[in-house]
Amino acid sequence: QICNQHNAEAPNLEQALHRMAQTEPNLDHDVSWFLLPSYWAKMVVALISFLCFANSYDGDFVFDDSEAIINNKDLRAETPLGDLWHHDFWGSKLSSNTSHKSYRPLTVLTFRINYLFAGGFYPVGFHVINIILHCTISVLMVDVFSILLGGLQFSNKGRRLNLAPKTSLLAALLFAVHPVHTECVAGIVGRADLLCALFFLLSFLGYCKAFRENKEGHNFSMFWVLVSVILGAVAMLCKEQGITILGLNAVFDALVINKLNVLELIQKLLHKDKSLENAGLLRKGLLFRITLLMSGGASILYIRWRIMGTGPPAFTEVDNPASFADSLFVRAINYNYYYSLNAWLLLCPWWLCFDWSMGCIPLIKSVSDWRIIALVALWFCLIGLICQALCSEDSHKRRILTLGLGFLIIPFLPASNLFFRVGFVIAERVIYLPSIGYCVLFTYGFSLLSKQAKKKKILAVAVLGILLINIMRCALRSSQWRSEEQLFRSALSVCPLNAKVHYNVGKNLADKGNQSAAIKYYREAVRLNPKYVHAMNNLGNILKERNELQEAEELLSLAVQIQPDFAAAWMNLGIVQNSLRRFEAAEQSYWTAIKHRKKYPDCYYNLGRLYADLNRHIDALNAWRNATVLKPEHSLAWNNMIILLDNTGNLAQAEAVGREALELIPNDHSLMFSLANVLGKSQKYKESEALFLKAIKANPNAASYHGNLAVLYHRWGNLDLAKKHYEVSLKLDPMAPGTKENYNLLRRKLEQLQKKG
Repeated sequence: QICNQHNAEAPNLEQALHRMAQTEPNLDHDVSWFLLPSYWAKMVVALISFLCFANSYDGDFVFDDSEAIINNKDLRAETPLGDLWHHDFWGSKLSSNTSHKSYRPLTVLTFRINYLFAGGFYPVGFHVINIILHCTISVLMVDVFSILLGGLQFSNKGRRLNLAPKTSLLAALLFAVHPVHTECVAGIVGRADLLCALFFLLSFLGYCKAFRENKEGHNFSMFWVLVSVILGAVAMLCKEQGITILGLNAVFDALVINKLNVLELIQKLLHKDKSLENAGLLRKGLLFRITLLMSGGASILYIRWRIMGTGPPAFTEVDNPASFADSLFVRAINYNYYYSLNAWLLLCPWWLCFDWSMGCIPLIKSVSDWRIIALVALWFCLIGLICQALCSEDSHKRRILTLGLGFLIIPFLPASNLFFRVGFVIAERVIYLPSIGYCVLFTYGFSLLSKQAKKKKILAVAVLGILLINIMRCALRSSQWRSEEQLFRSALSVCPLNAKVHYNVGKNLADKGNQSAAIKYYREAVRLNPKYVHAMNNLGNILKERNELQEAEELLSLAVQIQPDFAAAWMNLGIVQNSLRRFEAAEQSYWTAIKHRKKYPDCYYNLGRLYADLNRHIDALNAWRNATVLKPEHSLAWNNMIILLDNTGNLAQAEAVGREALELIPNDHSLMFSLANVLGKSQKYKESEALFLKAIKANPNAASYHGNLAVLYHRWGNLDLAKKHYEVSLKLDPMAPGTKENYNLLRRKLEQLQKKG
């Protein structure tokens, strides 16, 4: 029930509100909303935030999770912990030219702990931690919003007073159920944003604690200021945005602790007024604290710069096309359009997409483009809010609007392209922190409307309806993030011009064996982006498997022409050329791939196959040996070495290679089978039999395993067992080459023996 009635804590709350009302207007006074004790308010926020994203707990690893978690060697126990401090978020060395320079070692450390506790790559534990983190952050938001909306005041006992219990609860609920947060919570790589937000808020609350004994700004706790700086550094080690909390703490100090009037200060600076101290700028401790915050921030950034190196991250035009535009006008106008789209996602989070790059948002190239209206509307609203934040005579309004705008804009600055190029057009995850500012502004607007409205309960019901719609949207979006198929397909209606969306749908279909459907989406990806080399490579691979070799060669040739250092495309081109019996061209393609990727075991393996086809046995063995040196568990390379040595009569060498391979990969049944064949030819029947039986136990439905074991028994003179395994082999594969002939020979021999008997 929505009401203004009080509960058991109401008398104390009323006294606090009365004291606050003596100095400035009370935001809760005209708001018709739930009034709950602090403990219950936090419980409600935690429960609702949990319900929004609970259905993502058993989701798969999707999208970027593969690179950041499954393929990230920093998660494995064999990687020294110290390497985390020299690698980026994706496990690459920060010094590498291909590194994105995303330095988040503490986030990677939590992934590693998840991996170790789960005993492998089981996504449930990863998802559960993300949900818990979001619930914790949402609960902390109750305290944060009570400060941003109600101000910072303490009781005589040093306990912070919540002077806006109703509006802080509403703002926290708005934050907890915002659908734009789904990517951070349901996508495991969103852990970086969640951890960053957690320490970001703890830094802010820690900074507020520094003024528990404050008397008009003169006394503060140096300990809590330093704790706040350290927590800001921890937030930055989770994600780069974390460093912005130091700037926000400085803004909060000036506006709330020192009650600085920014407009008055600007006017005095312009008129060179000597009474700046009266404006609050030189009030005891303010400049010192701001200097401390800025010095801490500069030191943190310097250390990070030294670790990261001087080279900027390497991004491509498809990642962020506006940043590659030659015209400053085109860059500026598109950046502002991106800002307006981010604002729209906060206002109306209905069209959500896992990726907004690759043509999803075409560039604005002239002022005649109707989309200019969006950025005009954005700046009209921002300028209006800024004017109210600076010029209003109501200090309460100035404070709330300035803090709301500060929390909206400052955490977004690292993603704004203003200071450096970023690797995306829009990323829903980067507005996790800025949404704090949006919730402040929304709640303040609601309070102003409530003040003017005659039927306050109708307005409250409308806001409650928004919350319920957002809860349902969160649940729906979370379910889409549970699998790659649902996630990728959900983007087709939002970004139909995004080549990466079609590519990912195609890749997902290809992984499931639906090649015909995959071809359709890969072709559409190439049509939308004629320079999309990864789509060309994957499409070429499928066409190669379908024996459409001419088109496959054309696509792969175009891919390496567009990106000459694309090693995988060079290797696949070599495979196609080998199939077309263009052996010299194939060899050249393989060596070009190896030139661009020195450690490329699969390419050495395919090169060995080429040499084997050309009867260049020594070269083939050397190529396969290189593959196994680079990748000791490369079963196919080991197998081919054994088979080639066996076929060329080098049984002793084949046996040695087989034994070496099984020491490295002891449970590989194909290696057991190959070595068993060699041992059988060497008349080591007992050992050969043991390996055959072990291979059959691991793979009982392999007809060739039973057939070759039958041949062994046939040679060995154990005819009954030979007959048994011939029959099993023929039952599994009636067309098995040679098996039927051998079986008929055995039957004639058994008949002859019976006649003699």
